Amino acid sequence: MSADTPAEAPAVLRREDRSSRGFLVRMGKRLVTRLLPASFRKRLQRLEPKARPIYLRLMTVDRFRGGLTRRRAPAGARSFVAVCFGNIMRSPMVELMMKRAVSARGLRDLKICSAGLHATAGREAHPWALEVSRSLGLSLEKHRAQLLTDEMVERADAILAMDMENLAELLARYPAARNRIFMLSAYAEGRQCGRAIPDPYFGDVEETRRCYVTLQACVENLVSTLSADRQPEVPEHKGTFGR
Repeated sequence: MSADTPAEAPAVLRREDRSSRGFLVRMGKRLVTRLLPASFRKRLQRLEPKARPIYLRLMTVDRFRGGLTRRRAPAGARSFVAVCFGNIMRSPMVELMMKRAVSARGLRDLKICSAGLHATAGREAHPWALEVSRSLGLSLEKHRAQLLTDEMVERADAILAMDMENLAELLARYPAARNRIFMLSAYAEGRQCGRAIPDPYFGDVEETRRCYVTLQACVENLVSTLSADRQPEVPEHKGTFGR
């Protein structure tokens, strides 16, 4: 029986329909991509393919709703991993800031580390990061970048992303950890809340300084929520009164 007989006509139509829909979807994607600003397209191209639709959603619908980007880690969270692109500027500074803040509050049972989604293992901190961190009384001299691993994600109560690209890639790579992935800027105040903390790698030392001011404010607010319902650890008293 030939392909154009009445018996096979519905199958032919279905194939043509699927083909037409596929063509329209591809054309729609191309049109949307062309309408996007060049800077936006560049950021999109840096992402892993499966993270791109998530990123587009975050930058459109979710940007105005603020649901995913303004969620905060539970107060009972005790292990954190700060994540950025290369683990040479933002996330290592968050790690140091958090460690200093929890130590100042006597919260000794928290575990904090940092990693990069595209880190080159062993790479030193960026020169701008080294300069600005010193001015804040912290040192990244001994820091060496490390790549985010499945084990880090598995251990963490809270995974802190710095920007929408980080968030999209984390959600794409680790869908099972969705409820443990947060934006650090959820702890920012005012209009910065839930917004990206831009990568200063594409700026200069002054942009790095502004970035670190934002990171510091977010970290302070984050740690204060963790310590609100906790009593600081009191060092064990050694010795006997009266001696």
